[in-house]
Amino acid sequence: MLTLPPKVTERAFARLAEIGASAEGKALRIAVEGGGCSGFQYEIVLDAPTEDDLVLQNENGEKVVVDSVSLPFLASATIDFSDELIGARFVIDNPNATSSCGCGTSFSM
Repeated sequence: MLTLPPKVTERAFARLAEIGASAEGKALRIAVEGGGCSGFQYEIVLDAPTEDDLVLQNENGEKVVVDSVSLPFLASATIDFSDELIGARFVIDNPNATSSCGCGTSFSM
């Protein structure tokens, strides 16, 4: 079965450019860890890419990285940036999640 990598929206790449991530040699790291109120949780941080990472990059050099352990949990997911009245944050639309918490960072499979 073919597993598709996560996709990153232009809005997410634009936010990375606004905060100057690539100028600092950083990328947006999306990782999945055990824990959270639904079983798994996302860790979203600025970090330097490593050799083990899948690197998703736009034409302007902005990068989103996913480590090899987290990659199966994020297959076909969409990484976006939301800027709403209640706050601005990176969000993940994950078709592999069977349920998620109201916080948007915890999910189960």
